[in-house]
This record gives sequence, C-alpha cells and structure tokens, in this order.
Amino acid sequence: RGTARIAAKREWPTWTPPSAMIKRQPELAKFAGGMDPGLTNPLGARALYLFNKGGDSGYRLHGSPEWNSIGKAMSSGCIRLMNQD
Repeated sequence: RGTARIAAKREWPTWTPPSAMIKRQPELAKFAGGMDPGLTNPLGARALYLFNKGGDSGYRLHGSPEWNSIGKAMSSGCIRLMNQD
C-alpha cells in the first residue's frame, strides 16, 4: 500500500538477495555481497528500482532468466518481467 517512484534504472544489474531470503535459502549466502550480472542473474537484463518516502523499498520491476516464472509468486515481492520487456 502506498506510492513509490522509479528512482534508478540499471542494465545488467547486480543482484543481492535480501537477508530474509538468505534465511529461507541459506545456499544464497554466497551472494550476500552481490551476484554478478549475466544470464543466470535473477534480475535479468534490466531492473527498475522502486523508492518510497523511506528510500529504497527493496522492490524492483525486473527481467528474469526464467520466463516460465512470469505471473507467479516466485520472489520476495518484486515484479518479474520478460527480459525483452
């Protein structure tokens, strides 16, 4: 609930899993410092960073290397798009 604005746009962004995700999936701890951009990066080819009054919300509109995940609850609240979008 509320409003957000797109405050940043990135091509081939670095992905850092949220701490809650690392807690659920400890194998992601190796990416706590960030996962390099690329075809297997969960943010895909592009990311739009959503900010609210408190700053970075942690939510993104982003591409995905897994096209079959579009429209399904797969992440920590981000909105997945096809890389072509």
